[in-house]
Amino acid sequence: MLKFFIALVAAMGICQGAHAQTYPGRPLTLIVPFAPGGTVNLMGRLLANRMSEVLGQPVIVENKPGGGGSIGANFVAKAPADGYTLLLATMGQQSIQPLLTKNLPYDASKDFAPVALFSTVPNVLAVSADTPARSVAELVEYAKQNPGKLNMASAGVGSVNHLTGELFMFRSGARFEHVPYRGAGPATAELLSGQVQVMFANLPNVLAYIKPGKLRVLAVASDKRSAAIPDVPTLAEAGVKDAVVESWYGVMAPAGTDAKVIRKLQETVIGIANEKAMIAQLAEQGAVPFPGTSADLEKLSNEETARWKQIIESARIQTN
Repeated sequence: MLKFFIALVAAMGICQGAHAQTYPGRPLTLIVPFAPGGTVNLMGRLLANRMSEVLGQPVIVENKPGGGGSIGANFVAKAPADGYTLLLATMGQQSIQPLLTKNLPYDASKDFAPVALFSTVPNVLAVSADTPARSVAELVEYAKQNPGKLNMASAGVGSVNHLTGELFMFRSGARFEHVPYRGAGPATAELLSGQVQVMFANLPNVLAYIKPGKLRVLAVASDKRSAAIPDVPTLAEAGVKDAVVESWYGVMAPAGTDAKVIRKLQETVIGIANEKAMIAQLAEQGAVPFPGTSADLEKLSNEETARWKQIIESARIQTN
């Protein structure tokens, strides 16, 4: 019996090694945990298209929105750890949702194997075209004088833009009525129509609407101005301090995925992020490459969790 067990373990090791050497041998699926039309979806499709070319296998993007990214994340957490189901990871599902949602169906610190970091984008304070405020100071003043009149859209309860808005309200003293949607795409559509007046959006999600005047961006939630909109001040320059929030995107796999598979995926993602053509594509969308190893992604996730824990407790942020 002992000899049989040893032989079985050895055979399993050989099979895993062979799998890693021939990987990928069939199409991959990249789960985007938000609806089409938003920045998360855009980053996922940019990356998946190029990964398909580099890996020689189709990388199919599948949107699984809801729960501030937790539905899609949970799907990947429960998927086979074979490297064929991946997650387009965001700060929201990895660092924020675990702090806000009781009984989350996955453990963000245990159920995923970090693969690599890909890109980052600034968040901006955008308002609908018919909102009277044309500066951050005017918006704060209007909100204080007209309580309940300004609605703030987000990609969902606990999403990065929701929490950025909560942080802004805590720092500025303004109050908005939160209106969550199932993704940044639907939320932006409502902002453009004037159904909601305020949104803390990823820059790529609203960049195309700035020049035509379909909405206005009052400030950037970064520590420096964005090269894509250099005339727009940072929140700090506009008078709201300590409200820097930049969104990052990376790739994760189910926990237990073979280390050689993780390494191949890591090299692929980092290589793509460093390509001149990809850097140019990201720049067109107001994004920048943010290549990092699996260790970098794990470290960043832990740092963001600690940071948002402090913010949530200080601002007494609640999702219900």
